[in-house]
Amino acid sequence: MRKISGNKLLVKALREEGVDTLFGYPGACTIDISDELYKQDYTKVILPRQEVALVHEADAYARTTGKVGVCLVTSGPGATNLVTGLATANYDSVPLVCFTGQVARHLIGNDAFQEVDIVGITRPITKYGLTVRNREDLGRIIKEAFYIARTGRPGPVLIDLPKDVMAELGPAEYPEEVNIRGYKPNTTAHIGQLKRAIKMLENAKRPLFLAGGGVNIADANKAFKKLVDKTGIPVITTIMGKGAIPTNHPLYIGNLGMHGAYAANKAVNNCDLLFSIGTRFNDRITGKLHSFAPKAKIVHIDIDTSAISRNVQVEVPIVADAKSAITKMLEYVGENKQSHWLEEIAADMKEHPLTAKDKPYMTPKDILDEMNTFFKEGIFVTDVGQQQMFTAQFLDLNEKKRLVTSGGLGTMGFGLPGAIGAKIGNPDATVVSISGDGGFQMNSQELATATIQELPIINCIFNNNVLGMVRQWQKLFYGKRYSMTNLHETPGKNGKNGEWEYTPDFVKLAESYGALGIRVTKKEEIRPAFEAAVKSKKTAVIEFIIDPDDLVYPMVQPGGTLEDMIMDC
Repeated sequence: MRKISGNKLLVKALREEGVDTLFGYPGACTIDISDELYKQDYTKVILPRQEVALVHEADAYARTTGKVGVCLVTSGPGATNLVTGLATANYDSVPLVCFTGQVARHLIGNDAFQEVDIVGITRPITKYGLTVRNREDLGRIIKEAFYIARTGRPGPVLIDLPKDVMAELGPAEYPEEVNIRGYKPNTTAHIGQLKRAIKMLENAKRPLFLAGGGVNIADANKAFKKLVDKTGIPVITTIMGKGAIPTNHPLYIGNLGMHGAYAANKAVNNCDLLFSIGTRFNDRITGKLHSFAPKAKIVHIDIDTSAISRNVQVEVPIVADAKSAITKMLEYVGENKQSHWLEEIAADMKEHPLTAKDKPYMTPKDILDEMNTFFKEGIFVTDVGQQQMFTAQFLDLNEKKRLVTSGGLGTMGFGLPGAIGAKIGNPDATVVSISGDGGFQMNSQELATATIQELPIINCIFNNNVLGMVRQWQKLFYGKRYSMTNLHETPGKNGKNGEWEYTPDFVKLAESYGALGIRVTKKEEIRPAFEAAVKSKKTAVIEFIIDPDDLVYPMVQPGGTLEDMIMDC
């Protein structure tokens, strides 16, 4: 029997799994794997500038392609730098397989140089993790890793590779099938439970669909739109679920939750049936649990059994893949004619529309309104903070425009590397990142990755000089005590000779990396900036100077109920 090294088998496995792109950063414990990758021409290796960003790039690549994102990092600090990204992917159900180098087996547990128990560290934030102890198990373990990552509720898997195991000779065969005892994820809905839920849906007087990220993950958008059209039932979404149905659909109300639309939050309070698909019911959408959907019976479809009735007790639990369940529902469901309910919702939307006051200066809504008009298609990747909430409120989405964001963990620094991963996975798509000045600086070094890879992504920085979301809480609930949120000593002011004072100068920073840098201070400059960025055909950074007192409304006070919405101040 022909034998090959574990390093060679890993490279072979990547090809067998169809891994066309790997995001990797080298080190002593993975240098032999890097050498084997150099000898092949199937898997393209992307070299980012830091492992923290690397895993976000693999994450967004996976979210936007439907493939498994793959990472390779060395032991010790290389491995620990994955932690935030693994938690991000775990919360948002993103399929990743992350390979970490490890010291030789006889050194494990001896505090060797760059040795950490990365499997133990990441156990709570991965779907599965394992250190390979025997060379003969390597092929099976890699095969299982990809299967586990992509099946059931998708998630990140970490495989730790001791250097001596990878150097050892062993079988060259890579398994074709997987059979994991005790892991048999269910995808099809129990027909009895589904029919029970459908009957409740048809009899409800005030029914409401709640679409979560599971609809987007399952690629169930088209089927869900058919379901909404057939039933005539209004829809609200979580932030992760935005885009489950086009935002201009006549039955779409908006996002619910802390920064949700007034009409969406009120609909939850008044509905008698909340039909939920693919959401975890986290605190950002429920507020105080005892007051969430107080008049409603709840149906919950989710592929993850543990997510059902964890936070909110439900009447009808259905464990299934969202697309499978929705497709089956279309065979049985009928129309729900409740015109009075739709009229009530329409009146709330008219009385309290999701908008922002017109101001003489440029606001986040002005930027997003122009973005809606200028970009007819594309992938929009946000960082985390006020700009994320503004985007969730005002960005139009449809079959040609989709949103990618860090929802569950809320990871600042996701925007730029996320855009890089999305563009690498979708080279023909327009990719726009939307960041705050704080979040952008957390991974700004990835401008080097973007320019070297010649990625014409458009990075929009909403620069208000502050850490806006925390500052908003400080303004509303902490007596305007702006502790640790001011990123500039003189926020909102120009420097000498009319030059903008901020550290760093984002325009010069972009130019230093070989990217296009543009600063926008007026409404009339927004569209020309987009035009210049597209025309340049290279990485672009557009810095929009906005007022730190432009806050995100509505807002539900932390620990409050959906009825306790602050509309404006």
